[in-house]
Amino acid sequence: MKPFSLATLLLVFTACTSAQDYQLVWGEEFENNGAPSSADWNFEHGFVRNHEYQWYQEDNATIADGFLTIEGRYERVENPYYAAPSDTSQQQYQRRRRNDWRSSRQFAEYTASSINTRGKHEWLYGRLEVRAKIPTVSGAWPAIWTLGITRPWPVNGEIDIMEYYRRGGVPHILANAAWARQPNQAKWNTCAIPYSRFTEKDPQWAEKFHTWRMDWDEDSLRLFLDDELLNSQSCDVGDDAGFYPFRQPHYLLLNLAIGGDNGGEPSPADYPIRYVIDYVRVYQTAEQQEAQKAYNESHPSPKTPF
Repeated sequence: MKPFSLATLLLVFTACTSAQDYQLVWGEEFENNGAPSSADWNFEHGFVRNHEYQWYQEDNATIADGFLTIEGRYERVENPYYAAPSDTSQQQYQRRRRNDWRSSRQFAEYTASSINTRGKHEWLYGRLEVRAKIPTVSGAWPAIWTLGITRPWPVNGEIDIMEYYRRGGVPHILANAAWARQPNQAKWNTCAIPYSRFTEKDPQWAEKFHTWRMDWDEDSLRLFLDDELLNSQSCDVGDDAGFYPFRQPHYLLLNLAIGGDNGGEPSPADYPIRYVIDYVRVYQTAEQQEAQKAYNESHPSPKTPF
């Protein structure tokens, strides 16, 4: 897919999609070798969510030859936030590992990276497209997803444009949306397709790049893989107070998790693994750009961290 400048992409896309009136409003072609730019991306650090095994660190995300590679490694990293247990009974220790898992692990045995655009690039409606090649070994949990900029999860809304992990030991590709009617009570619209459906058609599926896309407007959002519609969700859903999470701007996250609640048990022999992203592109119509501008002008309050 290389080389294309952002200016060239804008001209080509505008010419080819005049019927939809989409315009390229932001793109990341990963043209500058090194680390992801701090002007566009934030890093997450340490143990973050879902009891995952990996320690998130910046070293595992690198740009070279027009691609971002997030590498999952089998390597031991000491947890600086580790707190030794005061009660050494096995029952108490296991309970603490579950409830205080970020501080109860002395070491992480895996590392990876997670980046996001929060506070730097956020969008209300439009088309978001990511071309990537994902790892599919046991334990791998790559994702392309978004979160709403205000209110805590799940009230802020989550859109999983792509997830890959094992459900009941069986690999699946997922496209989901989550919101809440009450705080801490997530409601999910989940599409989980067995990975075998893709490999039966193409045994080399995992060796190739694929394009994930979200088309999002005021009425609904639709999630695609290689132009195949996987899932759709009405935007007319929200909490009991009348807050609609899919009618506020969202920011983008790209991450590679390992193990945890959904990833499955990794085998050290399979690592390192690589999640390779070719590009990220965001398009909006003129009307959607105006809607986002109007939202930003009418919502100057501070944003709630996830």
